[in-house]
Amino acid sequence: MMKIGSHISSAKGYEAMGKQALKLGASTFAFFTRNPRGGSAKAVSESDVGKFLALWKEKGYGKIVAHAPYTLNACSDKAEVRRFAHEAFSEDLARMEYTPGNYYNFHPGSHVGQGVETGIRQIADLLNECLYEEMTTTVLLETMAGKGSEIGRNFEELRAILDKVRLSEKMGVCLDTCHVWDGGYDIVNRLEEVVEEFDRVIGLKRLKAIHINDSMNGLGSHKDRHARIGEGQIGWEAFVRIIHHPALRELPFILETPNDDAGWMKEISMLREAYGETKKE
Repeated sequence: MMKIGSHISSAKGYEAMGKQALKLGASTFAFFTRNPRGGSAKAVSESDVGKFLALWKEKGYGKIVAHAPYTLNACSDKAEVRRFAHEAFSEDLARMEYTPGNYYNFHPGSHVGQGVETGIRQIADLLNECLYEEMTTTVLLETMAGKGSEIGRNFEELRAILDKVRLSEKMGVCLDTCHVWDGGYDIVNRLEEVVEEFDRVIGLKRLKAIHINDSMNGLGSHKDRHARIGEGQIGWEAFVRIIHHPALRELPFILETPNDDAGWMKEISMLREAYGETKKE
């Protein structure tokens, strides 16, 4: 069964997210732990979580992918921004234990002129302060497009962070197809070589999820502008190869395309059909 879904609004709680995902024909989904532009998180209802977990178990579905707010920047040059990152990260990891064994994805951050080495150290410091032995969540570093002073513009920068994390077994990577394309990795013409490079630098055992997005811009543009599947510079045929690649095909695929529910439903159906599934699970 293909594990595919889109971002779902968390405003109405976990059970509502699960039911919405099913309406879209999804077998996984992503959600923001709080407003993506920052702010406090909504209180978790244990009864609501219990209903979601029962629904997900009934369907036989697996991992879901939570997403940290975009404003979480562990390597900001401003102490108050780093402090918010620490507080939000710690709080989110505690909340993730209501749905044990899932993924928490975050953008590594932007060093805003401090330099890559400083940024990498500050991100690793956050992880070393917030990760703990008993947690069941796997934290995912996301591959980035390299816009501005973003950390994670190449596999080596992500590996440098991982090398500094003491509880490295709690860590993984989420590969964003738009981001790696915009970052200069040619997944259209050199998919096998890109996968091999990821394995050599980071290790495929670290790859836990895929953000499956087309790109409005060309290879190496460092722009980070998502497009609908098959309507951008990556193109439909490349996505068919991606979802069938033996190192990728069993991972959760999360759509972050500029769409509404009807658009995501259509993309999920298209990708399922290309995967070899002719009906919704």
